[in-house]
Amino acid sequence: MDLCDLNTIRLLLGRHGFRFSRSMGQNFLIEGWVPDGLVEGAGVSLQNGVLEIGPGIGPLTMRLSNAATKVVAVELDRSLLPVLAETLAGRNNVEIIPGDILKLDIGALVDEKFSGLTPMACANLPYNITTPVLSALIDSRRFAQIAVMIQREVALRICAAPGTAEYGAFSIYCQYHTAPELLFDVGPECFVPAPKVTSSVVRMTPRHMPPITVQDEKRFFRLVKAAFGQRRKTLLNALTAGLGGVERDSIRAAILSCGLPEDIRGERLGIPEFAALTAALGNF
Repeated sequence: MDLCDLNTIRLLLGRHGFRFSRSMGQNFLIEGWVPDGLVEGAGVSLQNGVLEIGPGIGPLTMRLSNAATKVVAVELDRSLLPVLAETLAGRNNVEIIPGDILKLDIGALVDEKFSGLTPMACANLPYNITTPVLSALIDSRRFAQIAVMIQREVALRICAAPGTAEYGAFSIYCQYHTAPELLFDVGPECFVPAPKVTSSVVRMTPRHMPPITVQDEKRFFRLVKAAFGQRRKTLLNALTAGLGGVERDSIRAAILSCGLPEDIRGERLGIPEFAALTAALGNF
């Protein structure tokens, strides 16, 4: 069964009386090269157990099951469960788990399902849950590789360099914990129904060690968040507003002690500069 063939998809969904849910961000692939490229880009092999989020009707799941030893796919929409039972029939290395990935203990799930395997995450993520899902996958600290198809705008933000329009707090969070790479773009015409935006596949390799050592990650990310909280303001003004209880003169002195101009904006700073500024500010 070709799950990227439009006629096959229509007949399949018609048999099961399925209707697309806009609230769940459902867009099904109709170009087979896309899931092929996603699996290849992820580097899936028989050493891997793969977690998939939102399998839909299963085109990516099929390809993952051909490449990996085990696939666990979490699907929120229960109306898709009988569809998946049909499309994935006979694939004994695939397990479908009904539920909300954001309400599951991802670490415990991976430990239970992928014992003896190298865990990876590979998915065509619904646009409306991209950021929290990626954060949950990274925070679980379980995956050797995370490869996802997401809205291009978010992919550019993840991979953005300092000083660019896309660069922000989420860029720093992702780049601190992983080494992200933009692999390829996927146009709206590759989906049904067609979304209004372009998608991109991004590969994120979790780091064994962060790119620079910080003494207190909680303070580091608090400072980063404050710096981008009002990104049109200077770093001094943004931190004064965002770091309640820290005196403006102390923030100014810390900025200058790091060799930064007083009127610099937060979007110009990379991870090393934010780490140095966190250390210069001390406890806050």
